[in-house]
Amino acid sequence: MKKDSILVVEDEEKIARLLELELEYEGYHVTKVMDGLEAFAAYKNGNWDLILLDVMLPGISGIELLRRIRLTNKTTPVLLLTAKDSVEDKVSGLDYGANDYITKPFQIEEVLARIRAALRVKVVEQTKEGGNYLTFADLKINPKTREVFRGEESIDLTPREFDLLVYLMTNKRQVLNRDQILEAVWGYDFIGDTNVVDVYIRYVRKKMEQPNKPALIHTVRGVGYVLKEAK
Repeated sequence: MKKDSILVVEDEEKIARLLELELEYEGYHVTKVMDGLEAFAAYKNGNWDLILLDVMLPGISGIELLRRIRLTNKTTPVLLLTAKDSVEDKVSGLDYGANDYITKPFQIEEVLARIRAALRVKVVEQTKEGGNYLTFADLKINPKTREVFRGEESIDLTPREFDLLVYLMTNKRQVLNRDQILEAVWGYDFIGDTNVVDVYIRYVRKKMEQPNKPALIHTVRGVGYVLKEAK
């Protein structure tokens, strides 16, 4: 089985070495880079399954590196490493297409869980009708390009909304409770209110609404949510 390749971009030697050792122990192929410009060169010369990216870097910042990556690559998961109080960096990172962020100081178990979650939603499900597309009713998703269509209309989703919809699609017609969704989409034991699931379901539903078309995401009272055809 092919090992997933992870590019670790982190300028603090101790943190970079810890990530390298732990990820290699988990079976990943790891390349460690400690400078923003060198990281961009490594990105262009490699074929990465995931990028773990610190925001504060010499050369160019992690946010600028992310912006450059997303100009040509919308699909490779990028997880940001940010300082605890850097709210602006977190917002900028998500706006530029980061899949998630991890706050320093972190527990390595959380990093590993979020990496597993990001790689899970990256997997492309092959279907007879749609080739590399996930299809359900008039909904179509291309996991490689992260494009979403309902009928002929394109739907613009944030990385988290996209991951949520992919999870619902790969478990269509199955009732999923909030804890299952949190574990699969957020990728770790979420500390806080599971209402975050309700909030993101509402966002996705609103973006998918079209006149004279039935809802596809349904609430199962007291349990959770299901993607299914309307009766």
